[in-house]
Amino acid sequence: MQDISILFAVAGGLLSFFSPCVFPLLPAYVSHLTGGRFTDTTIEVDRRTLLIRSLGFIAGFSLIFIAFGASASFLGRVLMDYRVLLMQLAGLLIILFGLQMTGLLQFKWLMYEKRIQTEMTPKGFFSSAAIGMAFASGWSPCVGLSLSSILLLAGSTDTLLQGTVLLAAYSIGMAIPFLVVSVVISYSLGFMRRINRHLGKISLFNGVLMIALGFLVLSGQMQKISAILASYSLFN
Repeated sequence: MQDISILFAVAGGLLSFFSPCVFPLLPAYVSHLTGGRFTDTTIEVDRRTLLIRSLGFIAGFSLIFIAFGASASFLGRVLMDYRVLLMQLAGLLIILFGLQMTGLLQFKWLMYEKRIQTEMTPKGFFSSAAIGMAFASGWSPCVGLSLSSILLLAGSTDTLLQGTVLLAAYSIGMAIPFLVVSVVISYSLGFMRRINRHLGKISLFNGVLMIALGFLVLSGQMQKISAILASYSLFN
């Protein structure tokens, strides 16, 4: 497995979480998951309930993303004879997604979204996981671009396991900040307001990262960079 691919997947998940169309919605999701209520400065929730239901929510969206990764990898194996062409096409699409995220392109069809609305009231870990699965299935367009880029990368991997690992890494990249920020905003919403001021810059950086990833995939340089990083490994 190429270490650099995993690093890109984790970074993609992390930056997806801080996208302008996901991060501002976090207080509403936390409130819905826990049944908490807003005050002027915080969300009043039971923090044990918050932890359990947040973990369930994370498990739910991770399961969907990993399933996507396995499917993309399986399709890539079926089309193995066309792998070079598929990698070049994937690189071009990832560059396109990156340009869209930076604002240099404005294709409305890339911003299409289909959100799944649910009236389910979470009562524990498993119901929260179900909401997480629905949330991932109807993801917002900002995350869709990053997620699609990682899925394209998963489709060019050699084995089903590698594609699954990539999307697991993407899920981890989203899960860690989700859990941390969920707890932080239960103490103060001021943190959210400070981060909100920088979401445009984060989105721009995410776009640049996707463009760089696209060029690496398109040029076939991913394996070379991975080999250089491996040469500095502590385990060598």
